[in-house]
Amino acid sequence: MKFVVERDALIDAVNWVARSLSSRPISTSLLGIMFDVTDVVTLTGSDLETSTKAILHAEINTPGKVLVPGRLLAEIARSLPLKPITFVLDGTRVFVSAGSAKFTLPTLSVSEYPTLPELPETAGSINSEIFAAAINQVATAAGRDESLPKLTGIHVEIKQSTILLAATDRYRLAVKEIQWNPENSEMDSKTLIRARTLADAAKSLVTNPEVIFAISPDDSKERLIGFVSKEKTMTSRTLDGEFPTFKHLIPTEFHAEATVDVSMLLDSVRRVALVTDKTVPLRLIFENQTLRLEAGAGEEAQATEELDIEYSGISINIAFNPTFLTDGLHAINNTFVHIGFTESSKPAVLSGRKEIDGEIDSSYKYLLMPMKYSS
Repeated sequence: MKFVVERDALIDAVNWVARSLSSRPISTSLLGIMFDVTDVVTLTGSDLETSTKAILHAEINTPGKVLVPGRLLAEIARSLPLKPITFVLDGTRVFVSAGSAKFTLPTLSVSEYPTLPELPETAGSINSEIFAAAINQVATAAGRDESLPKLTGIHVEIKQSTILLAATDRYRLAVKEIQWNPENSEMDSKTLIRARTLADAAKSLVTNPEVIFAISPDDSKERLIGFVSKEKTMTSRTLDGEFPTFKHLIPTEFHAEATVDVSMLLDSVRRVALVTDKTVPLRLIFENQTLRLEAGAGEEAQATEELDIEYSGISINIAFNPTFLTDGLHAINNTFVHIGFTESSKPAVLSGRKEIDGEIDSSYKYLLMPMKYSS
């Protein structure tokens, strides 16, 4: 096997495929990236849950197949000079060179490498920037506790031309609605996908204008979802279990509403939260067109700050985890945040606004649970 490829193309392909490699695989073969060289170079990687594939166009002298340590190759590729890279397989070693830089890599057992799942049937397509933005908005609320796997996922609910995304870690809930172009205009499907899988797909596939969705039918023995963008593919098994019911948690009416400049509020939250731990509640008091932020109590360090805001309704005295509040404000992706309250002991709902008196962007909602605050 021998081929020559451009450095930047190789780095892009290797980085993409290496995303699916496990740090603690059940087999050493899963540490590797498979190179299948025919008329093109096909790279694949897998941790048995998620599989990635990239296609490289190269100057091919000799076809062949080889499995090389994936993360080591990624480090080497990034370190090579900006020159064409030559790969040569000689026995059980692979020689990688660019200019005067030369590396020799061991190979892994090709025969032990698993058969990767086929990409499911194409379900539709979506603008890659819309897809990436929506995933980023929702993934921020996904759980990190692997002992509760269904909370580490993003709920994907497809009804005709609408996709509803939702994620929660029990302390906050993010919900986003976007439009897409389904192959079947009557499509109705629900699935649960790892948040990190979707986030990786969104981050890397955004370089192309469109992302193709591929989803296994609901009656399939193995539930898979795939994403395709030009010459990159990701296929992942979906999570077992049902995502918690959540639509009843989203209030339709509020007893108080505030509109605040996002950057101004973020700056204030950061300043006031300096005197306390990131997990200790930050107190917010809304009344009379004013928001007062407070942190710290007793003999500890304390901080307060007041902001002029647009406000209507009952007075609200509420406390939030400052990190979760900051995450929600970043996810808004708008100049202003609209915060709706029913009462101080119930979740607040954050949504975006382009103008202080403009229309509320109801396509994205971030529900944040209040915390108990000790005076």
